[in-house]
Amino acid sequence: MKRHSLFAVLFMLASLVNAGGLLTNTNQSAQYIRMLSRNASTDIDAVYFNPAGIIKLGDGWHFAAYSQTILQKKPVDSAFPLLNDGYYDGVVNIPVFPTAFAVYKMDKWAVSLGVGPSAGGGSAVYENGLPSFEIPLAKLGYGLQNVAPMLAPFQIPAATGYNADLSFEGSSVFWGIQLGATYAVSEYFSVYGGVRLLPAKNTYYGTIKDIQINTADQPIDAEVYLVLAKPVFDQTIALLDNSSQGLQAAIEGGLVEGSAPVSNPQLIAVLGSMGQTGLTNQQAVGFMNATSNSLKTINNADVADKKVDTQQTGFGYTPMVGINISPVENIDIALKYEMKTSMTLTNNTTVDDIGLFPDGSTSQNDIPALLAAGIGFRSDLIEAQLSYNMYFNKGVGWGPNTRDLSIWKDRDPSQIRTREIEKNGMEVALGLQFNVHKNFAFSVGGMYGDQGIAESYQSDFSFSNPSVTGGAGIEWKITRALTLDAGISNTFYQDQTVTFDDPDIGLYTETYSKSTLNLAVGLSYRIF
Repeated sequence: MKRHSLFAVLFMLASLVNAGGLLTNTNQSAQYIRMLSRNASTDIDAVYFNPAGIIKLGDGWHFAAYSQTILQKKPVDSAFPLLNDGYYDGVVNIPVFPTAFAVYKMDKWAVSLGVGPSAGGGSAVYENGLPSFEIPLAKLGYGLQNVAPMLAPFQIPAATGYNADLSFEGSSVFWGIQLGATYAVSEYFSVYGGVRLLPAKNTYYGTIKDIQINTADQPIDAEVYLVLAKPVFDQTIALLDNSSQGLQAAIEGGLVEGSAPVSNPQLIAVLGSMGQTGLTNQQAVGFMNATSNSLKTINNADVADKKVDTQQTGFGYTPMVGINISPVENIDIALKYEMKTSMTLTNNTTVDDIGLFPDGSTSQNDIPALLAAGIGFRSDLIEAQLSYNMYFNKGVGWGPNTRDLSIWKDRDPSQIRTREIEKNGMEVALGLQFNVHKNFAFSVGGMYGDQGIAESYQSDFSFSNPSVTGGAGIEWKITRALTLDAGISNTFYQDQTVTFDDPDIGLYTETYSKSTLNLAVGLSYRIF
């Protein structure tokens, strides 16, 4: 177990995906949380959802500010058979998720500004680490249990398991600063052009410490235990290698038959001490080679405390265009296209005990293009919006599967799968607003989303599940110029069970779950 294997290559973008694509946050207003469908909005939040539609606002200044509180659970349930406990609780708590918009509209022109977390915005905490952290330790503990008989004559207590203090926290926020202009080509048709600037920051902090080998009497520090066992392992490795090489040479030289039972008394005694009897010569060669390799892995295990403390920063920009068509007074048809965002992140590393984040090195972190379409209907009594988003996830490289990388990097790199996308991601949503009073309305909405990922994409550090979301809320026009919006939404994700292949254990499964609760409130104000 080498240093890279212990922590593995685990620290991927720990972004919160509340509503939107694999990286994109579309939960940018309280109106969205209460309706879940805003792609044809002509209110102040159209700055984000339908920027060509802000031409429908009245002349003057318009401002809005929102805050969301987001509570997300991301448990991982691993069936890897050697773990102490395969259930890992992941929690994302975001007390404040702020968004703000500003518009100045005059005649046929409008200029707009929007600020909010376009990707990320949260901090994921796994107090007990993740399976990818613990699996190498579980293998070490299991390996030591298997070799207990050869340690017993040397008064080294038998291992009964392992223990360690594991933790990980990853945070990510890509601030979106959107600037643009809208022009009314005619009474029925308006266009928009703009750009979103994205300063980005990821922060990763993780530790593996206090690794212990459990025994019947008391836990023993893993480094101390391996120091005690090393002379025994060295002697046994030499004996196995010499015996294996000699027997293989005898088979190849025709001195013994590979399919015949082992007849050498000394070799029978060696194999018997390890609980192996009745082997053929060729089986004995295989067993001795495998046992020697296992002992070498244990002997070279790096069980010292590990720590990573690093930040990644970068900058990108997203050009975007939009149109809004109003064939009749109370219907709006909107389209918006956000181009792919190219982004390079640079490491600013304080501590890197695993050598995965060299200070100053770079990595690519592109955001897929987005096509958003919507149709909205307004009347005195009801407002209805139907929205559709397509995320061009297939146009972005997502790198290797992190679990495969941790398992196979030092064994067989050809087994490392690339995280694949089967089809581009999509969301479809319907929102209804009921105007029960000229100053008060309530709304409901529903949304279905599926990012089209293949099983090879999924790992404990980065997974995406199809989801259904329900939302509801209110709009209260406190005065002619001041409006309060408030909403609540809950996202229900389908559990995803995926299969991994481990070179030592074979096939096993893990189940990834997620649930998200979002509370939002905001104020919009107009200066005539």
